[in-house]
Amino acid sequence: MKLSDIHIRDPYVLLHEGKYSPYGTRGATCWGAADGFDVFVSDDLENWSEPHEVFHNDGSFWADMHYWAPEVHKWNGAFYMFASFKAEGVCRCTCILKADNPLGPFVPHNTRPITPAGWECLDGTLYQSPAGKYYMVFCHEWVQAIDGEIWAMPLSDSLKAPAGPPRLLFTASEANWIVPGRPVKGMPSFVTDGPFMWRTEDGSLLMLWAAFSHEGYTQGLAVSRNGEITGEFRQVNPLFKKDGGHGMIFTHTDGQMYLSIHSPNSASAGRKEMPVFVPIREENDTLVWDK
Repeated sequence: MKLSDIHIRDPYVLLHEGKYSPYGTRGATCWGAADGFDVFVSDDLENWSEPHEVFHNDGSFWADMHYWAPEVHKWNGAFYMFASFKAEGVCRCTCILKADNPLGPFVPHNTRPITPAGWECLDGTLYQSPAGKYYMVFCHEWVQAIDGEIWAMPLSDSLKAPAGPPRLLFTASEANWIVPGRPVKGMPSFVTDGPFMWRTEDGSLLMLWAAFSHEGYTQGLAVSRNGEITGEFRQVNPLFKKDGGHGMIFTHTDGQMYLSIHSPNSASAGRKEMPVFVPIREENDTLVWDK
């Protein structure tokens, strides 16, 4: 397979033992009933394996729709998947799954969703502070919050449960480039999607996140004022504004950094959502295209 053959959204690339493995939301089942996640494998970013199913709901898992944005982190000899799920009458939430290797099979790691009960949430991502403390950064979704929010919540060392209350980092409308979406309760809504944390070589803590600008789906960027998850985040110029987002960063074995996004944001004019890898670099405590 070629990259253009892969129909997924929210591509998260794990580099493990020289292999690149993007996980993502299945494009064909994104907006309805769903039952699993796949991974593709490559050693050159050009030629890819057929999809390998890494999680399958055999009927025992509670969620049966909207399987979104899986991302996989290696920690303490195992692999942990953070992913969003939903069922009729149940708030969207992030759950954590676990496997012994990146090809799965992944199984639930905790007995209940990790995001706050009663909140419509999505896109939880793992962050480890320099002191070794674990956090999940996630979105309180615009369908409930109206002005979409991004929060950080401490996790237990086992990653099985919250270790304290969540803290609000910022709301979507703080970005001067954002445009309102569909009204909710008579008020304009603002989207927050896909947070991802990145520490630069000079110690700056950046957050990638996505929303909508006048140019379409946009990869936003924010920076912590004190260099930590406990700081205030200021919005800086978006990283990508050409109808692509929900990004993360991975580094090639040759040292080149890439922004991984999906584009376009919805199937149109015969194009399906697919992974796009944009070369980037660090410059003056932020990220820029490596043109």
